Amino acid sequence: MKKILAIALALVLVVALAACGTTDKSTSTAEQSASPSASAELSGTISTNGSTSMEKVIGALSEQFMADNTGVTVTYDPTGSGTGIESVRNGSCDIGLASRKLHDDETGLVATTVALDGIAIIVNQNCGVDNLSLEQVASIFKGEITNWKDVGGSDLEIACIGRESGSGTRDGFESVTDTKDACKLQQELTSTGAVISAVANSENAIGYASLSAVEGQSGIKALKIDNVECTEDTVLDGSYKIQRPFNLITVEGKELSAAAKAFFDYATSADAAELIRGAGAVPVAK
Repeated sequence: MKKILAIALALVLVVALAACGTTDKSTSTAEQSASPSASAELSGTISTNGSTSMEKVIGALSEQFMADNTGVTVTYDPTGSGTGIESVRNGSCDIGLASRKLHDDETGLVATTVALDGIAIIVNQNCGVDNLSLEQVASIFKGEITNWKDVGGSDLEIACIGRESGSGTRDGFESVTDTKDACKLQQELTSTGAVISAVANSENAIGYASLSAVEGQSGIKALKIDNVECTEDTVLDGSYKIQRPFNLITVEGKELSAAAKAFFDYATSADAAELIRGAGAVPVAK
């Protein structure tokens, strides 16, 4: 009897020890699964520099990205496309912003298009003209047509308002209209807003500005070009001819910081499409 009792006690002890071992192992596994491999949160500053026409687009993208990544700050310096391209080349910013294609001599850089932008031809709201051909626009800016009456308007001398050298808007406009180095401008201004304001305040003025900046502005109207309005749909399908790309400029072969790479990937993804559209530009990612 004593022998049987001893065997029974031994069995109980074995079962207890086994249970303890299983519990310890289970606890260890649970603790391990509760501590996943660490993934560092994004942090730091991402500096962007360039096109003033991209202000609304880059602003919307930056605001959402910073809301999703609270450790990151995205800065924007609106210096114009030419300066933005040079800034990324010399390393004074992370990502350049250019509202034009890269020139042939701007080598060692990569342009990635995030959106398309129509360049609206704008006149004062009291201008009697609503439609011009692309050829008429070119002739006006080259000084070959100098009075509104010659294109169906009032007997007023035409005042051409344009952007400064290095502006992406100017480069895009002159490339499409084939007026490079041929424009006769009464005023040469350094921002999109300044052009809009000048046209709004001059009954005889004509200028050009980004579609995203023109929408909702008072005192001006956008002309049809060859009977086509400047809208998102006509820019995307190519029927509106005066348009240009919004590009992110990076240095070929140079790795971006983790934060800058994440922002670049976000800006060029379909996730950003609605923000870009809301900013008045036409997203290219689907």
